[in-house]
Amino acid sequence: MNMATKEVKINSADLTKLRELTGAGMMDCKSALVEAGGDLKAAQDVIRKKGLDIAKKKSTREAREGQILSYIHAGGKLGVLVEINCESDFVAKNENFQTFARDIAMQIAAGHPLYVSSADIPPADLEREKSVFLEQVKDKPEPVRSKIIDGKLMKRYEEICLLNQKFIKDDSRTVQDLLTEFIAKIGENIIIRRFVRFEVGGN
Repeated sequence: MNMATKEVKINSADLTKLRELTGAGMMDCKSALVEAGGDLKAAQDVIRKKGLDIAKKKSTREAREGQILSYIHAGGKLGVLVEINCESDFVAKNENFQTFARDIAMQIAAGHPLYVSSADIPPADLEREKSVFLEQVKDKPEPVRSKIIDGKLMKRYEEICLLNQKFIKDDSRTVQDLLTEFIAKIGENIIIRRFVRFEVGGN
């Protein structure tokens, strides 16, 4: 590892950029750049992978603190309430937590999701979606049919499930990516529990 560190020259501009993109610490960014051979995009993938591992480990920990935050847009014609949980009151009052929560509320306002994740979709609604897709591909061979339906379901999840949506500030990441990276950065389990979206004249 020490030999690899000497062989790979780290560009300070790339190091700064990686920190801005991921929110990871200086040493984590340096290590990721070394592992990625100085490739900035590959280093982002390294940090995301490590963040995913950290998030998985923390996902079993209870998150009973947190806040309910509001976001009002379009001159009071569109509003969002979202509950985001964490493990400690200290984190709930942290500026980074507030920024993350505001980004999530803005995402809900713009993306109009119906559920937090695909696991929240009622079974009857999911079966109804599948039956519609099945009707559309009924003339296709079975192996092809299954793949097409799976693809259509994933596309539908991107439309109606918050965690599957492309992040409005960076469409190279999903909201799940954003959440995973934030968990790794903050060091606590974070859960987007529920939300409600109000729009004047909407249903």
